[in-house]
Amino acid sequence: MDPETRQIKLALMGVGRWGTHLLRNCLAHPQLQVRAVVDPSSERLTTIAQTFHLDASVALLRSWEAALNIDGLEAVAIATPATTHEAIVTAALKRQLHVLCEKPLTLTANTSKALCQLARQQNRQLFIDHTYLFHPAVMAAKANLNRLGTPRYGYAARTNLGPVRHDVDALWDLAIHDIAIFNHWLGDFPTHVQAQGLNWLKRSNQVQLADVVWCRLKYASGFEATVHLCWANPHKQRQLTMVCDRGSLIFDEMRPESPLTLQLGQLEADTFSPIGLSTESIDIPKQEPLATMCEHFVQSVLTNQSSSISSGIVGTDLVAILEALSKSLNQAGAWISTQ
Repeated sequence: MDPETRQIKLALMGVGRWGTHLLRNCLAHPQLQVRAVVDPSSERLTTIAQTFHLDASVALLRSWEAALNIDGLEAVAIATPATTHEAIVTAALKRQLHVLCEKPLTLTANTSKALCQLARQQNRQLFIDHTYLFHPAVMAAKANLNRLGTPRYGYAARTNLGPVRHDVDALWDLAIHDIAIFNHWLGDFPTHVQAQGLNWLKRSNQVQLADVVWCRLKYASGFEATVHLCWANPHKQRQLTMVCDRGSLIFDEMRPESPLTLQLGQLEADTFSPIGLSTESIDIPKQEPLATMCEHFVQSVLTNQSSSISSGIVGTDLVAILEALSKSLNQAGAWISTQ
């Protein structure tokens, strides 16, 4: 069958806030045929079926195990809580299915590595939905980095007044986005990390979760980054900056009309006076990152080739970094190796 017209039969697990966006994009893709939608809530399934005008060919199921038994199924997309990922991904891969999994892949690097190994054994693709890596501004930034010279340091802020999670802390909820972007731009991952945080909000289950976290990342090249994370902050911030020796790159989602800016300029060698100053806004194509991610997943399945952008290995590296940051957080900010 022509790979340009072949449809991939897919089941989608979980239609919460993010799963609903994922379903919308899967339904819109001409080479994805959604055969089942899974969610434990019957009411939620009814709402989804009405919202998206799903016909009788799409099974509405409360059990992901039942979805794996659908004849002709080729792939699954998983947008369930991270604690469920290991079991669902394992079962899907053992059924010879390709897997698109919401981040984080799992909650430990060891379990993530095991899933990558299983995917290789089964000759199936394990693709992680790190949507920011498919954001047109992030992709354009990587293409323009060579204009700025040697990367020196970076900083990011991801804060807002809510939403507050009750299952993970602000670190696991928010940090993965900015770390993934820094790693992607640098083509590397940090060797050592540090995290410190504070807990203010009192939850009914008495779980102590950090509501604000400051992270530091050290890379082998000498590049360092600082990330500020908080879900109890009055200012909504979604900004990431990389400072290089000939200028800086600024990605600011709160400026949707011009999210990517190059601030060119450097310090003169003898007097250290600023020279060559200019600001350039980079044109960004109007495309939804999640739609681009779905297209990459489709191509990965059709060619049975691992993604160079967001494979299971990339997802595993990010889980290992989060694990190391959690260890640092629990050790009052000690520097922890990611190796």
